[in-house]
Amino acid sequence: MSDSGDTTGHDFDEAVNMTAGQLSTWLDTEESTSVGQDDGGESVGHRSGRRIVEILRTPQGERTDADREHMRKVVGYVHRHLAQRPDGDVRETRWRYSLMNWGHDPLKD
Repeated sequence: MSDSGDTTGHDFDEAVNMTAGQLSTWLDTEESTSVGQDDGGESVGHRSGRRIVEILRTPQGERTDADREHMRKVVGYVHRHLAQRPDGDVRETRWRYSLMNWGHDPLKD
């Protein structure tokens, strides 16, 4: 199924401003693994980041309904958390690190 007639692909491309390579490298950092909700294992955001890398590496025409569902989840997360931007310098904040796990670096805006 394609994204034609659906804004999911466009919205995802706007929300995710990191490349697959940038996100993959980020997910290997201590900062990445230090944030997010978890149940004693991998955080939800970190797991989402790995899924985003897979989606970014999948040609648009080969993306599945499950891919598009996750893309919508990513867009919602990024929009909600951008609205909660803390005051001041956000370079080394948990807020930024969490967003980066979801493929969005707010310093690129």
